[in-house]
Amino acid sequence: MESEIRKQAIKNAYLHNGKAEFSSVISKLIAENPDIKKNIKSIMEDVKNEISRINSLGIDKINRIVMEEFPEIMTREKKEEKHELPELENVEGKVVMRMAPSPSGPLHIGHSRMAILNDEYVKRYGGELILRIEDTNPNNIDPDAYDMIPQDLNWLGVNVTKKVIQSSRMDIYYNIARDMIRKGILYILEKDQAIFHDLKLKSIPAEERSYTPETNEEKFDKLLSGYYSEGEAAVVMKTDLAHPNPSVRDWIAFRINTAPHPLTGNKYILYPTMNFSVSADDHLLGLTHIIRGIDHLVNTEKQKYMFRANNWKIPEYYHYGFISIPDTILKTTVIKQGIKSGKYSGWDDIRLGTIMALKKRGYRPETFRKYWINSGMRESNATFSWEIFNSMNRELIDYDAKRFFFVKDPREVKLNNTNKLKSHAAIHPGRPELGYREYEINPKSSIYFPSGEFEKLKENDRIRLKDLCIVLKNEKEFKYMPEDNDKKLKIIQWVPLNSNDIKIYKPDGTVDDGKIEPLASGKKGVVQLERYGYVNLSEHMGFYLHR
Repeated sequence: MESEIRKQAIKNAYLHNGKAEFSSVISKLIAENPDIKKNIKSIMEDVKNEISRINSLGIDKINRIVMEEFPEIMTREKKEEKHELPELENVEGKVVMRMAPSPSGPLHIGHSRMAILNDEYVKRYGGELILRIEDTNPNNIDPDAYDMIPQDLNWLGVNVTKKVIQSSRMDIYYNIARDMIRKGILYILEKDQAIFHDLKLKSIPAEERSYTPETNEEKFDKLLSGYYSEGEAAVVMKTDLAHPNPSVRDWIAFRINTAPHPLTGNKYILYPTMNFSVSADDHLLGLTHIIRGIDHLVNTEKQKYMFRANNWKIPEYYHYGFISIPDTILKTTVIKQGIKSGKYSGWDDIRLGTIMALKKRGYRPETFRKYWINSGMRESNATFSWEIFNSMNRELIDYDAKRFFFVKDPREVKLNNTNKLKSHAAIHPGRPELGYREYEINPKSSIYFPSGEFEKLKENDRIRLKDLCIVLKNEKEFKYMPEDNDKKLKIIQWVPLNSNDIKIYKPDGTVDDGKIEPLASGKKGVVQLERYGYVNLSEHMGFYLHR
C-alpha cells in the first residue's frame, strides 16, 4: 500500500502541475483497490504525509520521476485550469492596439508580454495591431533592431497589421506642435533645465510660460533652423503646476539632439519626447485600447493632458504589474557592452534573456503565449517563474523530443564481459511506436563512462549501466555481473566507444564536453539527453534548454 500511495500521489501531482490533491488521490486509490474502502481511515494520514512530501519536490523532480518510473502517463492530456484574459471595456466593434518598442536592440522575454497580450485581444475582437518603432532618441538606436524586432514578433506568432516608424513622421509632429503653440498650449523654454526643474518643484511658472503664441512660434522656427544649441532651449507642454506629481507639471515636449540618426542622418535636430510623439500617434492612428506596464502610469497621466488640450478622444488604458525576471540578463546597455568587449557572442548568446537567445536554446513560441495568458493582466507586481515557464515548455517539446545517451567528461572503462551484451533503450518512453536504440558490446570491450561518477564509486560497488547490465567496480575497470532483482542499484549513463564528441553550451556560461551516442549523429533540434536535460542540437554542439 505504501508504494501504491506514492505512485498515485506522484501521478496526481504530475497531472496538476506539481501539486497532488488529497481527494483525487484517495478516489484513485479506492478505484484501483476497492477493498481498502472498508479501512480508508487507517491510511488517510499516510496519504496526507505522502502528498505533502511529493508536493515539496517541485515540478521538475516530479517530472523526472514520472519519466523514469511511470512513462505511460506522459502522453495523457493534463487537466488544467482554463485561463482567459478579461474582457476589454468599451469595445465598439473592432479594436486598434499597438506595440511600441524602442529600437535599442532586439526584444527580450519581458517585451514578449506586451506583444502577446495585445495580439490576443486583437485576435479576440478583430482590428489592427500596429508595430510602432519609437526611434526619436538618436543616441539609443541599434540600426539592426529595425529588422530584429519584426523578426522576433514573427517568431512569437504575433500578427502585425501595420508598421510605423516615428522618425519618418517628424513633420507630422512639427505641424501638431505649431498648432498647439498657436493655441497657447506649448511654449518655448530658454532656461537651463536644472533651473526649470527647481521651479517645477516649487510650482513656480517659468517666465516664458506667459509669452504670447506669436513669440513662441518665432522661437519654434529658430529651434527648427538650428539657432539654439543642445540644452539652450526646449518646447514645453503646459499642464497643471499644482499637480501633486512634479514630473507631470509642465513637461518637456521637444528637445534638441544633434546626434546623427541612422535613418534620417542630420535632417532633424529637434526631436519630440516620448510623451508628445506617443500621444500624437495614439490619436492619429486611432488607438482604442492601450496595454502596457504599470511603470507607464505617470506617462499615461502626462499623455492625457495632450488629449484633453486637443479635444482628442482618450483611449482605454490598462497597466499590468511589473514582472521581475530573476537570473536573466536583459539590460540593453549591458548586453551591448558585452558584445563590444567580446564577452557575449551576439544578441543570441544563450546567457541572455533575448527572444533570439531563448529561441536558440530551443524554447517554443507557444510557451511564451501560454505563460503570459496565464499571468493575465494583474496590476500587482510579481516574479517571473522559470520553473513554471520550463514546465509549460516541457509539455510542448516532450512528445517530439527523442532520447539519447550523453556522457559528460568521459573516460574509457573496460568491461570484463565474457558474452556479447546488447543495450535496449526506447527512443521515447511514451511512444513505443518509435522503436528502440540498440547497441552491441563485444566481449572484453570498453565503454565511455562519466569520470566524475567513476571517481565516486568505491571498490566493489555495484551499479546498473542504464539499459545494458549490472557491473561491479574492480580497481580501474568494471566487472560484468549477472542480472538480479535488486532494484535499488544506482543507474548511471554510458555510451559506446564509437560515440561522437559534443560540446554543450549552458546559460551560466559553462560548457560541458562529452560524448553523445552514435544514433544522435546528424540530429538537429530539441532532444532529451537522458539524466541530463533537454538540449537543442546543432552541428557538433548543443545548447542547454532545461531539465
